[in-house]
Amino acid sequence: MSGAVLLQCEGPLARVTLSHPDRFNAMSRTMWRGLKSVFDDLQTRSDVRAVLVCGQGGHFCAGGDISEYPTFRFEEASLRDFHENDVWGGLSAMLACDLPVFAQIEGHCMGAGVEIASCCDIRLAGQGARFGAPIARLGFPMAPREAQLVAREAGLATAREMLIEAAVLDAVEMKARGFLQAVWPDADVAHQAWARAVHATQLAPQAARLNKQTLRCLTAQPLAPDLMLAAYRYADSAEHREGVSAFLAKRKPAF
Repeated sequence: MSGAVLLQCEGPLARVTLSHPDRFNAMSRTMWRGLKSVFDDLQTRSDVRAVLVCGQGGHFCAGGDISEYPTFRFEEASLRDFHENDVWGGLSAMLACDLPVFAQIEGHCMGAGVEIASCCDIRLAGQGARFGAPIARLGFPMAPREAQLVAREAGLATAREMLIEAAVLDAVEMKARGFLQAVWPDADVAHQAWARAVHATQLAPQAARLNKQTLRCLTAQPLAPDLMLAAYRYADSAEHREGVSAFLAKRKPAF
């Protein structure tokens, strides 16, 4: 099973669930495409006033589904297609959504999970949540658009720790750094996040949409063309192949 992104509406509040529980909701290609489809749909709906994004089974998202990686990561064109179309397609649909988007973060929030959370307006977490992007252990960098997103929302210093040191940070630390708006005991986070999202549905919907559009303009920053041109040339590198192979074989990589 390659997982799914599920949409359920309860009155004016939409719940978007990342569902791949046997892999802690790691994002497959199917899920990235599903994320885009769900948020493209939400953007057109007049009956929804807010969105709550969560993961199934006590975790938000453990990253990407690495079991798929050998099928496309080691060739530059297919690697570029994955990041620029599948991944960025899903993330950009979230960023373009004019509805208030809340994140209910529990358990693992790694890599792709941090990126998805970075697309949300209000991020709410349980005390047991853990955050990071330890892809240096897998032998590859974060794609440029994704790195820009995480650095903007989590802060450049935090992005450096996650990407250069493979640091994993707890919820209290991420709140202190400004990434999270609130942290609650794990048993309370679902109820509290739901209540805050419901509150948003009771506010003026036109004002929410206009505020989202204004904030999006304030954070718009184009990336250097040369960076985008060279971003995926590492596809066939020995380190990239070794990192992914070692993870799948459950051994320590030899870089």
